[in-house]
Parts: sequence; C-alpha cells; structure tokens
Amino acid sequence: MSPTETLYLARTQFGLNIGFHILFPVITMALAWFLLYFRVRAWRSGDERAMDAFRRWTKIFALTFAMGVVSGIVMSFQFGTNWPGFMGKVGNIAGPLLAYEVLTAFFLEATFLGVMLFGQNRVPDAVHVAATALVAFGTSMSAFWILSLNSWMQTPTGHAMVDGQLIAADWLAVIFNPSFPYRLVHMMLASGLTAAFFMAGLSAWRLLKDAGDATARFTLRSAVWVAAIIAPLQIFAGDLHGLNTLEFQPAKIAAIEGLWHTEQRAPLLLFALPNETTRRNDFAIAVPGVASLILTHHLEGTVRGLDDFEPDRPAVMPLFFAFRVMVGVGLAMVAVAWLSLWSLRRRSCPPRFWLWVLSVFTFAGWIATIAGWLTTEMGRQPWLVTGVLRTNEALGTAVKAPVLWSLPAYAVTYACLLVAYMVVITQLAGRGAAPPATSSQPVVTGVHA
Repeated sequence: MSPTETLYLARTQFGLNIGFHILFPVITMALAWFLLYFRVRAWRSGDERAMDAFRRWTKIFALTFAMGVVSGIVMSFQFGTNWPGFMGKVGNIAGPLLAYEVLTAFFLEATFLGVMLFGQNRVPDAVHVAATALVAFGTSMSAFWILSLNSWMQTPTGHAMVDGQLIAADWLAVIFNPSFPYRLVHMMLASGLTAAFFMAGLSAWRLLKDAGDATARFTLRSAVWVAAIIAPLQIFAGDLHGLNTLEFQPAKIAAIEGLWHTEQRAPLLLFALPNETTRRNDFAIAVPGVASLILTHHLEGTVRGLDDFEPDRPAVMPLFFAFRVMVGVGLAMVAVAWLSLWSLRRRSCPPRFWLWVLSVFTFAGWIATIAGWLTTEMGRQPWLVTGVLRTNEALGTAVKAPVLWSLPAYAVTYACLLVAYMVVITQLAGRGAAPPATSSQPVVTGVHA
C-alpha cells in the first residue's frame, strides 16, 4: 500500500469518526437550552405541557448525549493511533485546549446531568432548574473549546516554534484566533436550527399518531418559532463567516466557487462538474458577477483563483458540492420554518400533509452540518494546521494494516448504531411521554444525605 493510499484511508477513517460524532453534539448543544426553557416555564407558570415536554425530551437528550460521549472517546484515541505527528508537534497547544473542554464542560455536564435526569422529585425545584441550566451551559462550553482548537488549526495565531514544537506565546491569541468568533456563532446557530427541526419533526411524528397530544403541539410550536428566528440569522452569520474565510483561507473559497483563475466579476456557479484534469468546469450554469458581489460586496470585485495557490490547494469537487448541499438544505429549512410558522399562526396544528413534511425534515440539520464540516475540513487540505503542519507529516508509520481492516468495521458499527438510535427516538416520540410522578413517590425539600 502506497503512502498516498494509507493517508487517504486514515483520513477517511477519521472523517467517518468525526462525522458520526458530530451528529449528536449538534443536537444536544441546543436541545439542552430547550429543556431549560421547558423547565423554567413549568416552574414559574405551572404549565403542565412544559413539564410533560421536559420529561419527554430529557430521555431523548440523555440517549443523544450518551451517543456523543461514546463516539467522542473513540475519536480521541485516533489522535494517538493514526496521527501521532499532530500531538508530537502541536500537543502543547491542542492538549491544554482539550483539557479545558474536559474540565470546564464535560465534567460540568456529567456531574449535573444525573441531577437533571433523576432529581426532579428529590431536590427543590430551584436546584433542579439550576442543574438543568448548568448542563446547558456545559454543552455550550464544550463547543467553545472544541471550536477554539479547530479554528486555531484553520487560522493559527499566538504560537511560537521552540525546538521543533509549537508552544503558546499568547493564549488569548490562540483561543480567540481570527476565525473563531465566526465559526462559534455559525456552529451554535447550526445547532439551534438542527435541534429545532429535530424537535419539530419528532413532534409532528407524534401528532400524526395522536393529533390531540397537547404536549406535542406545544413542542412543535416552540421548535418552529426557534427555527424561524434562527434561520435568517444563520444566513447573516454564514455571510460573515464567508468573508472571514476569503480573508484568511482564500484557497478554500476558490475551491468552493470552482474558480480556477483569478477573475473580476467572478460568476456564481449554480451547477458544474469541476474537472481537475482540464482545470475547467464542465456543464457549467453560471450567473456572471454574483460570486464577486457575494464575496466582496462589489459586482466588479476580484476573487483569487486556484492558480494562485498551487500546489497547496484543496481538491475542488468535494468542496464545490458539499458547500452547495449545505446551502441548498439550509435554504429549504428556511422555507419550511417560515411556512410552518405561517401555518401555526392560522391554526393550532398544521394540516396532516404538512406534518409529514416536518417529519421528513427531522434530520435535515444533520445533512447541512455534515456538508458544512466537509467544506471546513477538506478545505484546509493539504494542511492539518494551516501553514504549520501538513496532514501527511502527522500520519503515523504503523497504521496501514490496522486502518485497512478497522475502517469497514467502524463503518458497519456506526451504521448499526445510527439506525438503532433513529428507531429508538422515533419510538419514544411516537408513544409520547411517560406518566407524571404520583403522590406515592417521595418528594423532599432537600438533597438526600
């Protein structure tokens, strides 16, 4: 097996792991804040629908959180098995950032998750609400540190090279690197949109089985309102993120837009088949000048092409299509969210055919998220840390045979887990919530000793 084939297999395996893993945090980061809203509303107003929604969705949250933890552990092992050169060169920066995530986020979530799940009738309401708030805060802090590291790998700053290893010369510059604020906002909004459609879709699925379920109507309305508000914000944040990428990673933008040469009035390609051999776009459908207008905010703006970045440029085909899938699914989600809101303002429950539409869009956020992550990560190639460490330099020397047999094993295992997860959550949503606690259960005003 050639070094190129080994590199491709190792990248595929890590991409499979991180792609499977991100499916679950992208839901829990925002779903935790939904749970906090339900719990506070139930506490302050006594709304039984909100309390019922909290009980129903904590089960789904717990399952999703567990899937994220397990898949994250597997992914972390691959830093040592497949990419020892990564930690060997940038471990002095990556290690502390990952440790901060564990200390300030994961421990917080893990500690108070038990109180949130099992403490409703065992601790005072204020304590239970506080535990739910801390779990929600912990999920966001986890995103903060992970995205800080990932953003630093995209746009590294604040480091110095000492004896062949990178160290942090300025931790604030490392953490708050140029792309971090845009990436964090973009990802948190993506999580909110994903969780909102996830909740709306499963609530619609429940209403297809029982149109009179008041709790499902309540969660559907809550999710649709959040989606309708977040969707346009995500478009604005995406535009700002694109401008930041154009400034700091112009090769990625050139690949996304399929621009082989620097152009003034660069066209927006609605469809094309980028051809790496001939360095042209076959079957192109383009709108002249629109890419320049979007990227530079000037119709006559100049956008640099891939010629300027040879040989250190990413592959064009995967970025070109991944980006368009992300945008296409995102625009469809905007339309569905606004039409759903319009429908709910006219009646308490959408018509049955629209409930089917929302059910189909249950996992639309996953598609957009995976497409976005492919755009982000493949657009950085051939660099693992832009301008500092190439991907092939971080590859271990003993990964050929293990990757060859473990890759299909991972793929089959993850496929089975994903199907099982989707079956379980649809069954949980379809049968509604468990009955509330009865008076025979002990209710105390303090924590058990």
